[in-house]
Amino acid sequence: MDLNLSPKFPRVFAEAEGAGIYNWAASDSPVLAQAKLAAGKLIMKPGGLALPHYADCSKIGYVLEGNCGVGLTLQARTKDKTVFMDLRKGDIIPIPKESISWWYNHGNSDLEIVFMGDSSNAYFPAEITYFFLAGAMAPFAAFSPGFIAKTYNLSIETAEQLGNSQKSGLLIKVDEEEAKGIPKPNQDLVNIWTRNIDSSNPDVEVENGGKSTTLTAIQFPFLEEVGLSFCRLVLEPNATRAPGYASESRMFFVAKGSGKVQIVGIQGKLVLNTKVEAGQIFVVPKLFMVTISADEGGMELASIVKSAR
Repeated sequence: MDLNLSPKFPRVFAEAEGAGIYNWAASDSPVLAQAKLAAGKLIMKPGGLALPHYADCSKIGYVLEGNCGVGLTLQARTKDKTVFMDLRKGDIIPIPKESISWWYNHGNSDLEIVFMGDSSNAYFPAEITYFFLAGAMAPFAAFSPGFIAKTYNLSIETAEQLGNSQKSGLLIKVDEEEAKGIPKPNQDLVNIWTRNIDSSNPDVEVENGGKSTTLTAIQFPFLEEVGLSFCRLVLEPNATRAPGYASESRMFFVAKGSGKVQIVGIQGKLVLNTKVEAGQIFVVPKLFMVTISADEGGMELASIVKSAR
């Protein structure tokens, strides 16, 4: 079984003033497609706005830096509601596929969020496909003006104006006047829709070794909607995580620091022995054993498993 498990940095998907979307493509990391996993990253400066969109993958967003407001119209089995809430560093938020979301950095510092998800039902293996409801890629520009006019009881002229008025791409910078029209996030919704893994009690904590914190649907029921579990692993300088395996393929994102990863696969063969660093993703195929050792500066990783329990 020939697998290229080498860790990868993301490529640029879209960039604009004050914001950028980055993703990991199947062409760069075929093992993502084989494992039916996908990942992306959103970076926004203060005032940055990611326009309303939905996607073909269920995923978990993990706030690495900063804070933001996120608007969600959820398409879920147990919840059907539109909310606008505040996220901060350390928060994770499940986003079921087909749910509409928009992201706004209302803080004073840069925002960085990594998304990791299940691409089992995606259009393209290992990639998250986004469908935008505003901007240059909105459907109003593609539908005929006559159809739009009839559907929404508009004049042809108004329909044409609607279809051609939005020239922005996927990301925009909101000025001070426009920002006044954006609502304030509802702080009361945080504990319902999100969890802060930085402040959660670790499952394992070893002095001078590190700690591991796992969230499943048992502790956070909303994870059932995306079918994923989330883990944060913090390794102290020169500490090592003992070898372990999972029944499903597992994706790791290196949030901070650097270290060494070894993976042992079929017939006890060493299939990966390499250094990893902040910003990279690597995948451990199901039932393969992995061990992770931090460098002198320590290491922090986030990971998902395709099981809510």
